[in-house]
Amino acid sequence: MNPKSSARLVLIAGLPASGKSTLARRLAPRIPAIRLDKDQWTTELGHDPWDDQFRVLIEGQLWTLTRELLAQGQSVILEWGHWARVERDEKRLGARALGVAVELRYLDAPLEVLIDRARRRNESGEWSASPMTRAHFEQWATIFQPPSDEELRLYDEPVPEVCRRG
Repeated sequence: MNPKSSARLVLIAGLPASGKSTLARRLAPRIPAIRLDKDQWTTELGHDPWDDQFRVLIEGQLWTLTRELLAQGQSVILEWGHWARVERDEKRLGARALGVAVELRYLDAPLEVLIDRARRRNESGEWSASPMTRAHFEQWATIFQPPSDEELRLYDEPVPEVCRRG
């Protein structure tokens, strides 16, 4: 794709505890991009991240804000799971309609690693909503639609990351 804008949309896809927030925080200053973290917005607005009705509302508002930022030439990182191909397609096509490059960063980790990370978050208090359990992850693994090689080819190459010195 030959983007008309220097703005870039970065979609981060993966199950909870796969490293989405860590990656987004690392990428934001390097691109540079505005990082929109759905879970952070949800909890800061006093809502439960498990409230599906509110999740739909906040994702819709963040997508509206994303399109406005992209149209103004600002790069954006959407930091939520993007579990369904249809959701990823909507974002990719919407950004492309604005002449913006779109990259997909898919984070995959073994189920046991995700469960252990979530357990540590629950115990440390880092995750303040209802605890994520093994049963949650087992269910989520059956719902999440990992991107296929064919789908991954629809996205632009990631911007090379700046190498750290030292």
